[in-house]
Amino acid sequence: MSKRQSIEVEGYSHGPNPIPAASKIGNMVITGGIHGTDTATGKIPPDLPAQCVNVFANLKKILTAAGASPEDVIKMTFWIRDASARDAINKEWIAMFPDPHSRPARHTLVYDKLSPSYQLQCDAIAVIQ
Repeated sequence: MSKRQSIEVEGYSHGPNPIPAASKIGNMVITGGIHGTDTATGKIPPDLPAQCVNVFANLKKILTAAGASPEDVIKMTFWIRDASARDAINKEWIAMFPDPHSRPARHTLVYDKLSPSYQLQCDAIAVIQ
């Protein structure tokens, strides 16, 4: 049985909470909530498209730190403040997962209890091949 490993990414955190960006056991990587913070500045942009770009960039950084890639992602869940966020998500989704025959499963929920500055948040499950 493999031991659990916390995955961290420089410039990315869950604030004062002692939560890693992801956790890995064996070939499984499961992220915590991924938000749209710009890891270079530590700030969350106010607009949805920029947050969405950052969410996918942060996902990629977390996967890389865990030894995974977007091709290893099997499922993602998004929590969005407003249903109109799906358009921004779909744009970045297609950029990260261009092959319509090889995309992760996805579930998107409208959720009004996100942190005040967040327009969206997601998590992901990856299986390293």
